[in-house]
Amino acid sequence: MYWTLELASKLEDAPWPANKDELIDFATRSGAPLEVIENLQEIEDEGEVYESIEDIWPDYPSNEDFFFNEDEY
Repeated sequence: MYWTLELASKLEDAPWPANKDELIDFATRSGAPLEVIENLQEIEDEGEVYESIEDIWPDYPSNEDFFFNEDEY
């Protein structure tokens, strides 16, 4: 399983919180690349509910990771 920023961003609009099956269903219906669906299928499913993409890919950058000051614009 590998994630890139582009692949993980396909799940930003997912219906969080969600379990593995709901995420796979969302990725399929939204036309996400096959790699996203394959990555989700590789998750070891213990019935866990994921609150955000960070629960699946801890290295996903948050808004704080970017040095963009929204107040300036």
